[in-house]
Amino acid sequence: MFYGEYTHGLDTKGRLILPSRFREVARENSIETFFVTRGLEKCIFMFSENEWRLQEQRFKSLSFTKQDSRMFNRMFFSGAVDVVPDKQGRFIIPQYLKDFAAIKEKTVIIGVSNRIEIWNEERWHEFYTRSSESFEQIAERMMDL
Repeated sequence: MFYGEYTHGLDTKGRLILPSRFREVARENSIETFFVTRGLEKCIFMFSENEWRLQEQRFKSLSFTKQDSRMFNRMFFSGAVDVVPDKQGRFIIPQYLKDFAAIKEKTVIIGVSNRIEIWNEERWHEFYTRSSESFEQIAERMMDL
């Protein structure tokens, strides 16, 4: 559903704009509300409301008697907030999530199929450089090529 890589900065009011292609996908799929929360590798995850509900069901089914499950759910759900982009696609990321992801001004917004990730521009480029070196080896381990 969401694909591509886009660079955007925060505006003077601290708002981030959803890339136009993502706004089109949202319109086509009647998505008005998104949920943002702490992601992995110090980025912010952004889910459509429907996808958020699917993830919520999945994570709620994890055993609360297991420490890893409790810790993950606490970090994931305590950081969550719903956002509704305005007509121009702008929305505010809470300061605690910007701090978590080290977002100050420039961001890279990537589509990862069922979610959007929001990265500090420098961290994204570091991650991409490290990961691109092993992309083929990871593909071989994950798939029968």
